[in-house]
Amino acid sequence: MSHTGSVLCLNLLLFLHVVTHFRSNAQQQWPVPYRRVDSRPAADSFCEALFPFCPTGDSDGRIPSMRDSDVISVYRLQTPVWEFKYGDLLGKLHIMHDAIGFSSSETGSNFTVEWYELFQLGNCTFPHIRPEEYAPFWCNQGAACFFGGIEDLHWSQNGTLEKIGELTGNQFNDMAQWVQDDNETGIYYETWTVLSDPSPNATVWFESYDCSQFVHRTYRKLTELGAKLSSRSQTNYTKIYLFSGEPTYLGNDSSIFGQPALKNLAGDIRTFYHTFRPHQTFVDFAVSLLEAYEKVVLEKSFYLYYNFEYWHLPMKPPYIQITYEEVPLP
Repeated sequence: MSHTGSVLCLNLLLFLHVVTHFRSNAQQQWPVPYRRVDSRPAADSFCEALFPFCPTGDSDGRIPSMRDSDVISVYRLQTPVWEFKYGDLLGKLHIMHDAIGFSSSETGSNFTVEWYELFQLGNCTFPHIRPEEYAPFWCNQGAACFFGGIEDLHWSQNGTLEKIGELTGNQFNDMAQWVQDDNETGIYYETWTVLSDPSPNATVWFESYDCSQFVHRTYRKLTELGAKLSSRSQTNYTKIYLFSGEPTYLGNDSSIFGQPALKNLAGDIRTFYHTFRPHQTFVDFAVSLLEAYEKVVLEKSFYLYYNFEYWHLPMKPPYIQITYEEVPLP
């Protein structure tokens, strides 16, 4: 091929790359849909929980069948995160955990179902930076837990325990099958909801996927099955927001951390997450807070991991916000 032909070919390839780039941006769906999987993989043995996941229940979310003649009461459950350890401390910050309770009129048996992190919130929000692996290592699975009983004091002392409806046995059984299917395909926890700004008409870039979202999905499924749900009180839930301009897609582990041409980006992502590493001393933690402030507020930069892929968020005031806001029952 002649020199002129080579140049024309190169220009054509560059043009096609630019066209593809703009086309992909134009077709980007907001919020980015949460990606489900065909089946839940086993968690890596490196990931360890400070408190065991689902210690007294079925960690696969399996729920026993009920007779159709049974009447199942449905309860809205809410309590401060880690209430068993810190009481109402996190409740004062409106950082709440949500679940659903059920009670059988025929047997008198009570049950609780909840969806939460396998390895605690910190591991689901930020990765481990391991010397032997260049890509950040995530322990961010979440799952459903079903167990017998409703711990009345745990939910009612600093939170909520309220009956909001009733089901037939068949409706309960259909919901139980849906919980297993939902649990098998929605496997990773996402802490952040990312918005363009704090206004009511803000663009939602990314939705969280956490305990309250599981509760909302389950309530919607119950209403699809014919249940009538109502509450005498305002149904508020915790939301943790990040605020940013339009996010930029960066790639996945292999496309970022396996490419020498992107070593600067890979290094920047590792440095960013190193700031939020676990098990820091008090002095290291104080330094990390300053580093986080510099990166997120002064440099207006945040790296989000979503659907096993990395995105860059150009941060905007107020940067981060924790709210306790109403989400009506369906």
